[in-house]
Amino acid sequence: MRWRLLPQEEEFYELFVEVARRTVEAATLLAELFTGKPERATYCVDQIKKLENEADELTHEVVRRLDRTFITPIDREDIHLLSSDLDDVIDRIDGAARRAHIFRVGRTPEGIAEMCDLICQITEEILLAVTKLRDKNDVMAHCIRAKRLEEEGDALYQTMLGRLFDTETDPIRLIKWKEMYDILEHTIDESEDVANAIQSIVLKHA
Repeated sequence: MRWRLLPQEEEFYELFVEVARRTVEAATLLAELFTGKPERATYCVDQIKKLENEADELTHEVVRRLDRTFITPIDREDIHLLSSDLDDVIDRIDGAARRAHIFRVGRTPEGIAEMCDLICQITEEILLAVTKLRDKNDVMAHCIRAKRLEEEGDALYQTMLGRLFDTETDPIRLIKWKEMYDILEHTIDESEDVANAIQSIVLKHA
């Protein structure tokens, strides 16, 4: 039997990238759910749930690796925070998809497609940031772009929510879409939290 005399440094960056990659895929499916063919809706919801389950398992693997390793490439609390924040984003996307399916939301109001597009863009920036995190090259630029997208999301949310209350006369439909706007806006906010966590890691190890 070979004994390991030195503690092993576990790989964490690859897990971050895999979660972020699944989040981008889920964001794309969410956009299709709201703007694509109705007959694809159930497929989109099911695939998002599958991706969310895979991301959960990857997040659990981060915890397992933290538990068994002495050497980590960045601070342990930063690994845990970034892993948790990444998982929160895909959880929000899954929540949005399941709620839309439960609500049978039907015709999509103005602004939903634009918010989904922002989610696609900001998750792409997060993926690029975590992909570059190991070498710390050009990571901050992606974090800054993610923050700008979050600001765009806030402005769009406020505008579209006001328009919804001005134009929607069906109270049930108003309640449904108000909640959908809230969930999508929270998804964008969670993505900014990931950008903040990455930015903190880069500054700490600069």
